[in-house]
Amino acid sequence: MLVIGEKDGRNMKKKNGYSDAPTDVAEAIKEAKVIDDFLPPPDELIPRDDTVKVTISLTKKSVDFFKESADKQGVPYQTMIRKVLDLYSQRYQ
Repeated sequence: MLVIGEKDGRNMKKKNGYSDAPTDVAEAIKEAKVIDDFLPPPDELIPRDDTVKVTISLTKKSVDFFKESADKQGVPYQTMIRKVLDLYSQRYQ
């Protein structure tokens, strides 16, 4: 039995040959078509809007609500407040 961190002589750098793959799988691989990568780079996945820092006084009740809701969703509460304001301003533009 190996101890955590102990090496047993096997490693992932060794290339495995899969010459004994079933013929239908091997044939499917031969016939597979390579497609270009269509995904944008990570920095373009989430577009960033221009933001402006402001100081605003909110009720404790409102902040507590957003903090609790954001915590359940695993997002920053400021982001949630910003989203609500963005949706409101889009609705009435």
